[in-house]
Amino acid sequence: MTAYVEAVSGLRPRMRRAIIMIQDLVMVLVAVALSLILSQSRLSFDAFSASGLACWAIIVLIAHLLFRFSGLYSTVWRFASTPDFFNILKGCGSLTVVLYLASLAFRFFLQPVSGLNERQFIVFFLVSFTIISAPRLYYRFLRDGPSWRILRRAASDASIKQALFIGRLSEADVIVRFTRTAVPAEYAIRGIMATESDAPLGTQIQGVPVVALRPRLVEVLEDYVKGTENLDLLIFGKGVEREIEDYAELVRVARHSGIAVVQFSGFSELGQGGKLVLDAVEMETIMRRSAVATDIRGIGAFVGGKRVLVTGGAGSIGRVLVKRALELGAEAVLVADNSEFGIFQLHQLIDKKDRDRLTSRIVDVTDKPHMMRLVSEFKPAILFHAAALKHVPLLEENWEAAIETNVFGTLACAEVAAECGVPQFLLISSDKAVDPISVLGVTKRAAEQIVSSLHETHAARTGLHAGAANDAGVTQHPGARKPCTKFIAVRFGNVFGSNGSVATIFQAQIEAGGPVTITDRSMTRYFMTVAEAVDLVITAATDAEQRQGRDDYAIYMLDMGQPVPILEVAETMIRMAGKSPYTDIPIRFIGIRPGEKLHEALHGENEEVVKLDTAKIFGLRTDVVEWPRIEAALPALQAAVRDRDKAAALAMLAGLQRVDDDTTGKYQQMLPKRALQAG
Repeated sequence: MTAYVEAVSGLRPRMRRAIIMIQDLVMVLVAVALSLILSQSRLSFDAFSASGLACWAIIVLIAHLLFRFSGLYSTVWRFASTPDFFNILKGCGSLTVVLYLASLAFRFFLQPVSGLNERQFIVFFLVSFTIISAPRLYYRFLRDGPSWRILRRAASDASIKQALFIGRLSEADVIVRFTRTAVPAEYAIRGIMATESDAPLGTQIQGVPVVALRPRLVEVLEDYVKGTENLDLLIFGKGVEREIEDYAELVRVARHSGIAVVQFSGFSELGQGGKLVLDAVEMETIMRRSAVATDIRGIGAFVGGKRVLVTGGAGSIGRVLVKRALELGAEAVLVADNSEFGIFQLHQLIDKKDRDRLTSRIVDVTDKPHMMRLVSEFKPAILFHAAALKHVPLLEENWEAAIETNVFGTLACAEVAAECGVPQFLLISSDKAVDPISVLGVTKRAAEQIVSSLHETHAARTGLHAGAANDAGVTQHPGARKPCTKFIAVRFGNVFGSNGSVATIFQAQIEAGGPVTITDRSMTRYFMTVAEAVDLVITAATDAEQRQGRDDYAIYMLDMGQPVPILEVAETMIRMAGKSPYTDIPIRFIGIRPGEKLHEALHGENEEVVKLDTAKIFGLRTDVVEWPRIEAALPALQAAVRDRDKAAALAMLAGLQRVDDDTTGKYQQMLPKRALQAG
C-alpha cells in the first residue's frame, strides 16, 4: 500500500491530474455498462458498431466537459470532504440529466431506441457517483489514515489548536506524546511532515500519521491548506531552518493561508504541568534563501565547554549568539549590554534549564575600566563583539555616538581582550564598511582596521619569541602585551528581521494598513537570516582558531547569495500578510535618505576574496593600516568628537582606510590641510 501511495504522490501535479481525468472517464463508461447490466436492459443497437462507438465517444466528451465545469479537478484527493463530494454529485447528476435529455431528443427526432428508460439513468447516476468517489476515498485512506480527523473539529475541541508538525520523527514522537498527556490540552498534532527523506510514509507515530516526506513538504502543505479550514498551527522542530531548503517557502504558504507558524524549542516546567515552548518564526524567512547545513559537530566542539562573552548580547544578533552558545554547550555565557529592557527580554527567551549558565551585566562597552573588571573576573575564551549602533540615517545626525560606540567601543573591548589574554576576539562587521559613504560605514571600516591591525600584531608576535620580536622591530602597543589573543572580523550584509531592519519597518507598516515606504524602486540589499548568520560567524571563529601564517585571515566574509530588490521584499511581505500589493496595501517611494546607497557590496575592488574549504565563508586579503598610524589618529579623532567637528572626525576616520581609497575624498575635502597633516 505504501508503495502505491508513494508512486502516486511522486507524480507531477499535471500528470496526476491527467491520470485522474482518464480514470474518471473510464469509470463513466464502466458506469454506463453496469447500469445496463444491473437494469437488465437490451439495447436495440450493437454497442460496438460505428453508431455505438460514436455514442461512447459523445458520452466521454460530455462527461469530461461537465466534470471540469463542476469543479471536480480543482479539489484535492486527500481532502475529499463534503464540498468535494458535492462537486462529484453535481457532475454525475448533470451528466445523468444531459444523457437522459439527449436520449429523449434522439428518440423524438431520429428513431426510437428500445431498452432505455428512466430506471437505467437512475442506476447510472448511483453507480457513477459511487465508483468515481471510491478511488478518492481509498487514496485518502491509504495516504492519511486517521489524519482525516483534521477536517473535523468537535465542539468540545474548539479551544484546542489543530497542528501539523514538521521535523524529525524522534522529536515528533516526544511532542505528540506530550500533547496527549498535557492538562489542559492546548494542541493536537494531526499530521507529521518528516524531514527525513527515508521515513516510512503512511505509518503512524503515537497514532498520528506521517503524511509527507522531503522533498515534497511544500506540495503536501499546499494540499492541506486547500483542503481544510480547520488547520490552526504549523509547528517546526528544532533546527529545521538549517536542515531543509524549503523552510522559507513552507512559512510563506502557511502564513498566506492564515495559519500561525511557530518553532518548537523545548518544554517548560516539564513534569509539573509543563507546556510546549513555541517561538514565533521571524519574518526573515520570506527571503527563500537556501540555507547551508551547519557543521554542528564542528562549532559545537569549538564553543562547547568554553566561557563566552557577548557584547551587545541583548541586540538582534547578540541574543541569537547567546542562545546558540548555550545550545552548543558553552560552560557559561556573559552578556554585556547597556539596555536594561533588552537584557530582561533576553532572559525571557532563554530556556529555564540554561539560565543558570547565563550572566548579564548592564555596561557601556566604551567604559574600559568596567569592561576590564568584567573580563578579568569572567575569563572568557571567546569574546563576540556585537555591540554597535547601526541605523544609517539616524547616525548621520548622531555621528558622535556612532564614533564613540563603533570605534572607541571596539577599541576598548579589543584592548581589554588583549590585556586579559582572551584567546579569541571576533568583531561583527557590516557590508557598509565597503567603500563607505555613511557615518555607519566609516565607523565600521575603522573598527575593521583596528581589529586587522591588532591581528597583524598578534601574527607577528606569535611568529617570533618576545625578545626576537623586539629585535626585529615589530611595533607593539599597550593593548598587545599578551600575544595570545587572535583578532578577527566577520563581514556580512543585512540580517532580516533584526531590530530596526527593513523587515520590522515593513511589518509595522503593513499591520497599520500601509503605506509601505521604499526609498527607491531600484534599491537592493544582501539579506541573511539571523540563525544562518550566527552559525556562520561561529564557523568563521572555528576556522580562524586553526589558521596561522599566510593562511591566517583578519577579515572573513559571509556568502550572502544574490542581492534582493527591496521592492520585492515589500511585495512578498504584503502577500504573506494575506493582502495584495498596491491594492490592499499601497507602496510609496520616498527617495534615498542620507548615507544610503542604491546597492551594497561585500568586498572592495582591491580586496582579494579567498575561497575556503568551509561553505559560505571566504577569507579577505585587504590593506591593513599599521598600529602606529591608528594610535596617532585616535587622539585627533577624540578631539574632533569633543569639539563636535564632524568634518574633522570623518576625515580622521577616512585616514584609517587605504591612502589611495577614492571613496574617502569627499570627507578629506571637508577638512583643512592642517588637520589632514595631523592625521
